[in-house]
Amino acid sequence: MKVIVYCRKSTEQDDRQILSIDAQLRELREYAAKEQLEIVASLREAKTAKEPGRTEFARMLEIVEKGGADGILAWHPDRLARNSVDGGRIIHLLDTGKLKALKFPTFWFEPTPQGKFMLNIAFGQSKYYVDNLAENVKRGMREKVRRGEWTWPAPLGYVNNREERNIEPDPEKSPIVRKAFQMYATGAHTLLSLRNELTLLGLRTRKGKVLPVSNVQKMLKHHAYYGVISMNGELFPGAFEPIVSRRLFDAAQEVMHFKSKTKRRRKHELPFTGFLHCSACTCAITAEIQKGHHYYRCTHKRGPCDQRKYLREEGLLKEVRTIVERVSLPDDWVDNMLAELDKEEAEGKSDHRTSVQRLEDERKGIDQKLDTLLDLRLEGALDTGEYLVRKNALVSCKVEIGQQIKDAEQSCSHWLEPMREMIVRSREAKKLLTTENYSEFPTFLKRIGTNFVLKGNAVQWEAAIGWRVLAHSRGFRDWWVRWDLNPRPIA
Repeated sequence: MKVIVYCRKSTEQDDRQILSIDAQLRELREYAAKEQLEIVASLREAKTAKEPGRTEFARMLEIVEKGGADGILAWHPDRLARNSVDGGRIIHLLDTGKLKALKFPTFWFEPTPQGKFMLNIAFGQSKYYVDNLAENVKRGMREKVRRGEWTWPAPLGYVNNREERNIEPDPEKSPIVRKAFQMYATGAHTLLSLRNELTLLGLRTRKGKVLPVSNVQKMLKHHAYYGVISMNGELFPGAFEPIVSRRLFDAAQEVMHFKSKTKRRRKHELPFTGFLHCSACTCAITAEIQKGHHYYRCTHKRGPCDQRKYLREEGLLKEVRTIVERVSLPDDWVDNMLAELDKEEAEGKSDHRTSVQRLEDERKGIDQKLDTLLDLRLEGALDTGEYLVRKNALVSCKVEIGQQIKDAEQSCSHWLEPMREMIVRSREAKKLLTTENYSEFPTFLKRIGTNFVLKGNAVQWEAAIGWRVLAHSRGFRDWWVRWDLNPRPIA
């Protein structure tokens, strides 16, 4: 009988299952010699049989259909098929008589109704195995994600830690990724200009190529950078160090949303529509084109308005540039301020270390009381009701202390991150003064202030909360007063 030897392993990687095909081929040749089978072809394949589409498998069936072989010799039916399509093709060849025999060293088969029935069961078991294996892998991945472990290759700016089976910030690339978020959140950059800046800073793909613009956008939208894992649209807290804060991540998303939204809806370049409100009636400021010039005015949607003046875009642009100039800082000032913030953070941690240690001691004392309480319950000194009352009280106290520890640890630095963001934005502000993309001005100004209103020919505004924190912080009040960032008194 003429047979085709078919050997298959499930992976294409050379370093995995490297002996599988050679071992199969050696065993099958010995079996063919013992059974006096003539081998007309030996086919090898390194591909999963879960899905149809194997090249060598299709070639084998083509040889059988053309009469080049009477049978197939394989180690086990699961080497031939783990899906219903390929298994059905083999059964069909047996039904039509083109395939007269299937030979397996580890499985009995005869081309009878009973033999075909048993072969169908074997194919079904193979399919069940691979389907169940996939479910087990997915379940394992879900469990790892619930524990906050990253289960995929590390995103740009992170590296895989094989010992802890998680990811950690790359000491070289993570500062550049953080700077990318900071630069984009100012609104002074497009995705293309940001990509160019990152290239100059040395951020490239793992293969050393320049980042595509689409990869920059994906990076800015990746939840992992603020410590969250996204799986099938569901978010899980990650047990790894974030590169950026959630506030900075949200700021970047707002800028991206604003840029994409304005690009879709604007027929003409009217960058300051939707940004200002009327100081008299609080209606939105709209724009219209007259003789090639852009004029901004109140919409008067709430009725007659005392403010009837029109402001040309050149005048409005002068106003917003004045604001940007006032919040812009020289690089040496920014470096000194960031250094001062580092000192503030170190001093704050030192001040809170004592109170946190006291709370930790209290929590350890409660753990000891819980152990003692359990011993008394096991010895029969306490009944169930009394045990539950005392235990619940101790557990409630432990939870409360845990929250106090968390609040104490955060209280010394909760204002530092927004202040850092404000200072970095003030350094990036000067880049806006040379841009010709006027839509970047409203994006930036919305990050530093609120309540932008048009009163006559002047733009009035209020500083955002982060800037107010900056104004009241130690060491920076003189800077705030000197630059007069907020035209209204700070409460």
